[in-house]
Amino acid sequence: MSDNRPDVTKDWQATQGQKSSATRLRLFAALCWIVAVGGEIAGIYLFYQHKFDHGNMPLLIGFLVGIAVFAIAGNLLWKAANRHDPARASDTARFFFQNQLGAIITLIAFLPLVFLILTDKNMDPQTKKVAGGLGAVLAVLATLVGVSYQPPSVEQYTQDMNACATQIKAGQPTTACSPDVAAQAQEIATDSASVAAATKDAQHPAGQDVVYWIAPEDGTKKSAEPHVFHLCAAVSPLKDKTVNSGSVTEAYAQNAIRITKQIEMEQKQCGFTVSQ
Repeated sequence: MSDNRPDVTKDWQATQGQKSSATRLRLFAALCWIVAVGGEIAGIYLFYQHKFDHGNMPLLIGFLVGIAVFAIAGNLLWKAANRHDPARASDTARFFFQNQLGAIITLIAFLPLVFLILTDKNMDPQTKKVAGGLGAVLAVLATLVGVSYQPPSVEQYTQDMNACATQIKAGQPTTACSPDVAAQAQEIATDSASVAAATKDAQHPAGQDVVYWIAPEDGTKKSAEPHVFHLCAAVSPLKDKTVNSGSVTEAYAQNAIRITKQIEMEQKQCGFTVSQ
């Protein structure tokens, strides 16, 4: 394959550790949001008890500030969780709600109470002015914190992982290797190095980045089950099989994501120099 298409591997997937961290952060975020919404409910209850008609402004302001603090904390925790385990941009609805959930919940936690303050006819005018203005400002601030302006996605992490693997293989500065993608990119680079070491011959003293694997079933782009990739098409595991070939990263793209464990046997069958 000699065209100029990007060299794309398998999709990036969150590791077990990343998923565990994301779950923990989302739990803490949910607890913060529950407290924020609970504060709003308590404030609305006291509102209908006419506790703020003639005073108690510090208490009302306390509710508003508390709602903002817990809403912002939940938003930051949720964003951190999404960096560990992002959604797919191709899944439009889930991608939107997962990344903008903090802003949505913040609006739920603020708008009813702020609306009641601004429209109440019995509240002391000074309390209404101060609390209404402060509530509106805090609502906007907390909502803006909850908005994800450049949310991460599986597609973006896949692109970064590919770039990182390319940099590792070329010995370049690893500017694309964020902690989220570096480990999996290193696996790709390691497999490529293993293949190069195993495919040396007179014509290719430095080895090759060409491997062979069972083609996806029914002409699909990617196999449903993970496959092993091999050093040449003549090896016994590929006998009588429909075989595809390409770089290690192209193999990964079709879910051939494990290098053969029978390297020495396949080197002999393919005519490569047996590794010592």
